[in-house]
Amino acid sequence: MQITRQADYAVRAVLYLAQIGPEQRAATSQIAQEQGIPPSFLAKIVSQLSVAGILQTSRGARGGVSLARPADQISVLEVVEAIDGPILLNECVADEGAGCQFGQECPMRPVWCEAHRELVERLGKTTFGQFLGSPASVAA
Repeated sequence: MQITRQADYAVRAVLYLAQIGPEQRAATSQIAQEQGIPPSFLAKIVSQLSVAGILQTSRGARGGVSLARPADQISVLEVVEAIDGPILLNECVADEGAGCQFGQECPMRPVWCEAHRELVERLGKTTFGQFLGSPASVAA
């Protein structure tokens, strides 16, 4: 499993906004340049993250993009799923084994389900606020 480039860019953009501080705004051109994100990609990402309630945008001379909530209330899972949809390691994880010819009897299904649960749990527990402290705070 690999998240899309668009989800990776979204994570970078949200992390950038978390690092500049609460209630601070940044121009999308500034985010794009400093994070190496193509501006056309970033416009779509900002739109999707705004709809998901993760970012807020404002127009005008003092406009820009900012976090809609504190960084410690935004999880990595939330950002990835806002862009890519629900994370699935294998289709049998979502469909009770319906996508597999072996169904519930598949010996690999418990492995996929457990790995999926652990990944979703880890990303859900990891907030952008954690990245604002020491690097070791994220490893737990």
